[in-house]
Amino acid sequence: MENSRLKDIVKLVTSIIICEGAGLLGAVFTTPAIPTWYAALNKPAFTPPSWLFAPVWTGLYLLMAIAAFLVWRKGLDDEQVRGSMVTFMVQLALNVLWSAVFFGLKSPLWGVIVIAVLWVAILLTMLAFMKVSKTAAWLMLPYLLWVSFASALTVSVWMLN
Repeated sequence: MENSRLKDIVKLVTSIIICEGAGLLGAVFTTPAIPTWYAALNKPAFTPPSWLFAPVWTGLYLLMAIAAFLVWRKGLDDEQVRGSMVTFMVQLALNVLWSAVFFGLKSPLWGVIVIAVLWVAILLTMLAFMKVSKTAAWLMLPYLLWVSFASALTVSVWMLN
């Protein structure tokens, strides 16, 4: 019993470190571009203030981490769990890739392409998680909604510039 609890704590902490780490990696590309390149772009009226993004993303990465933990704790010996976790890691990599492409390469067009693939990957992750843990799948919903909003913002920035 105690060993199982310790393993769960390690899995939860590891999930948080991986997800928040992805956010930090994305920030490496994002942070330098915000006051320079991004500030100079034409943006739609519905663009939120820049200060809002960090707290929103921090919360979303935490929800993703909890969702991943809920699936992972079911055991990687289960094929559905393994498949779900692979799908999750793919979408997490696409999340970082979007920051690298949009902000790092300063490419709104490629940002549109990557965020479209990311949106599909999040949906596929939710569907995979649903088979293992309904709670995990629902914890991904705020992320999907935010990326839907971010997609509209990315498309608008591309069209305005």
